[in-house]
Amino acid sequence: MPLLKSWVTSANDADHPFPLNNLPYGVFSTNGTEERCGVAIGDSILDLAAAEEAGLVSVDDMPVFDVPYWNDFMDLGSEAWDALRARLTEILAEGSADKAVAEPLLVPMADATLHMPIVVSEYTDFYAGRNHAFNVGTMFRGPENALPPNWLHIPIGYNGRASSVVVSGTDIRRPWGQLKSPDQDLPAFMPCRRFDLELEMGAIVGTASDGPITVQEADDNIFGYVLLNDWSARDIQAWEYQPLGPFQAKSTATSISPWIVTKPALDAFRTDTPEREFELLDHLKDCGPMLYDIDLAVTLAPEGKEATTIARTNYKEMYYSAAQQLAHHTTAGTPMNVGDLLGSGTISGATKPERGSLLELSWGGKEPLTLDTGETRTFLEDGDTLTLTGAAKGDGYTIGFGTCTGTVLPALKDPYAR
Repeated sequence: MPLLKSWVTSANDADHPFPLNNLPYGVFSTNGTEERCGVAIGDSILDLAAAEEAGLVSVDDMPVFDVPYWNDFMDLGSEAWDALRARLTEILAEGSADKAVAEPLLVPMADATLHMPIVVSEYTDFYAGRNHAFNVGTMFRGPENALPPNWLHIPIGYNGRASSVVVSGTDIRRPWGQLKSPDQDLPAFMPCRRFDLELEMGAIVGTASDGPITVQEADDNIFGYVLLNDWSARDIQAWEYQPLGPFQAKSTATSISPWIVTKPALDAFRTDTPEREFELLDHLKDCGPMLYDIDLAVTLAPEGKEATTIARTNYKEMYYSAAQQLAHHTTAGTPMNVGDLLGSGTISGATKPERGSLLELSWGGKEPLTLDTGETRTFLEDGDTLTLTGAAKGDGYTIGFGTCTGTVLPALKDPYAR
């Protein structure tokens, strides 16, 4: 599919992340408006609450866009999703008869504050990137036993904290926790010293289910995708994770990008999962291309200094798709809710510059990473700003996600001070 032309001229730039082909959904506010739903087009946001009030868009003859989340709309199902996208394309297309009514409803992106696009019902994070899992396993168990015996058969995951999911731009406070290094006899309670990022994609469940669903049904139930940074306290994790896995190490914060890029915008970029060493059981087998060719990058900027790109990779490096992760999540009968968020797991490629975490980039702290400023990093320092970006390149257009950013604040001097 080529670039779809819009009367919003900034959307027609081949490198702009928000062309008419994209139409990502978010929640925004301005000095004169409360939080409400909007759609990004070029350098602007179409105010959907205002468009609904003006009669430009209508969904089931009831208001759904004057609220600070997309959950109500998602709950209406795929027919409503398709109808809205078709109507927005009609309104914003070059030569549209609706331009005169719609143009006054555009809000400059620069004048808007972006908010969480959904109310997160539940959050599950997976460990489903093979290169990342192999790298981490090699550090701790050696290359012969890098992958756990179950890893090539199921997408491993854990239930996280929905309450700690935050929107891009939210500062992240360095956590305290119980730490123990190999040369200590007993653990100590102190600020995390090995704070890290994880470059991930997040899939948003738009249709509820109750009981096992197939991979195809799971794909149908996914509303869209966001960039996701699962902030990780590696030293807290090293002490706590045996035998039950991550807990406090992963509960500080998970940042997501503010724009939900829907599946129709990504359909042209679908691609297959990698070849399997073992054939998956029937309920997890691929039923078509379920991954996406999306270029991803991470930059790190020390406080007051220029950013360095520390990693570049691609979402197609995943071993399991979000649809397989969601299908696996339901196999024991787990009900899934509208607004559930699934983290893909860290996305790393086969080479060092493609590694999606500092744990891998510095090889557990043994190989410091040199920034363009001349400084080095093994893990994140106070004042560091991390920025995740993602884009799929089409024929004369780009499908972008915006940015997913967060700045590390110093740990509180006394976390129990009241």
